[in-house]
Amino acid sequence: MAAHRVAVIGGDGIGPEVTSAALEVVSALGVDLDTREFDLGAARYLRDGFVLDAATLEELRSFDAILLGAIGPAIGDGRIPGGTLERGLLLKMRFGLDLYINYRPFFGVDGSLAKGCDFAIVRENTEGPYAGEGGTLRYGTANEIATQGSVNTRFGVERCVRYAFERANTREIKKVTLVHKTNVLTFAGDLWSRVVNEVSKEYPDVEVDYNHVDAACIYLVEQPERYSIIVTDNLFGDILSDLAGSVTGGIGYAASANLNPARTGASLFEPVHGAAHDIAGQGKANPLAAVSSAALMLEHLGEFEAAQKLAAAVRDFKTEASALGTRAVVDAIKERF
Repeated sequence: MAAHRVAVIGGDGIGPEVTSAALEVVSALGVDLDTREFDLGAARYLRDGFVLDAATLEELRSFDAILLGAIGPAIGDGRIPGGTLERGLLLKMRFGLDLYINYRPFFGVDGSLAKGCDFAIVRENTEGPYAGEGGTLRYGTANEIATQGSVNTRFGVERCVRYAFERANTREIKKVTLVHKTNVLTFAGDLWSRVVNEVSKEYPDVEVDYNHVDAACIYLVEQPERYSIIVTDNLFGDILSDLAGSVTGGIGYAASANLNPARTGASLFEPVHGAAHDIAGQGKANPLAAVSSAALMLEHLGEFEAAQKLAAAVRDFKTEASALGTRAVVDAIKERF
């Protein structure tokens, strides 16, 4: 069987370290990857001004998957204009590769607010306020006007909702909770609600619930066990997934899959945490989020047994990873195979 072709974007700060750790544990599982490094991120931009061009995007499209470490400058480094990397690299890959699902699984580690909980957030990843609809008038004057619209198409909402129900249908607790703000965002909220209700008829074994987003923030802290699959739009999903990472043990454990289930472009897998330049190169980085992201990548590549072994090894890992250092965590995970 041919090796899976994986594009590797180590990126900035601790990104290359945690990505290397993830690839090491995948290799220890016996999965054959044909990797190619791509030099993208803050360091590349500061060196020659390059972010991501059409040719490189097309190269990335041809891979089976993309594994990304972290992107961004050190805190306080103002040399890169805000949004340059976010829109020019991360969002450009999401839109260009049609990574329309952001899937983030969470499990509560010992000592967390959500100890023992097991749920996931399915976030629409290419529409909403992130689509870039809007503009300014009279910029820089006392009469400046700024608009930022939220784009919600039936097509985009339905394929996200359908993915959420498919995921829920495979879980022990078969439940989908729509999170939105339908009492205020009446047009977008109505579309999401109608689509959920219609798609739910095809999944009679899946329970359906609804929470306003502000209520969901409270429930994630006080009653996280009520969730199995949360489905929501791009902006709410961004906020909720960071909160979910916090209540389940910290974003050092949080993995993320930016998926193109139709496989017309390479899906991208990345830890949720940032580049943490302050500890880069010191062997202190917690690689568990990158390792968990690699488990999601293995699942996507059809390496289901390896993916399950790796996910189970991470869940079985009870020690405070940040106190051990990168090398010790990798060794401890490999011992559990």
